[in-house]
Amino acid sequence: QVQVVESGGGLVQAGGSLNLSCVASGRLSSFYLMDWYRQAPGKQRELVAGITSDGVSNVEDFVKGRFTISRDNAKNKVYLQMNSLKPEDTAVYYCQYWRDTNDYTWGQGTQVTVSS
Repeated sequence: QVQVVESGGGLVQAGGSLNLSCVASGRLSSFYLMDWYRQAPGKQRELVAGITSDGVSNVEDFVKGRFTISRDNAKNKVYLQMNSLKPEDTAVYYCQYWRDTNDYTWGQGTQVTVSS
């Protein structure tokens, strides 16, 4: 069983920065993806960024240039550095451990609120 815990959310003014952290623990595969999703009120959950065990990463176009994903395999941690935040970035941010379609785990989410 895998547990995923996010941290680092909060309230920030537009133009500010936040660094989200996510730690995975338990029965971790030797190769797995760690992804960040977000869900704004009334909207579907959407992928923000993802990174593999060997550091191959992808950031979705709508946050590219502002958000950066990184990973510390020794600590089983993934980070989402969010800069130049906008009010439309307000959402609950979720971290996901993903090994395959039958082996994935969501965290409980962390709230990010960007005030204008």
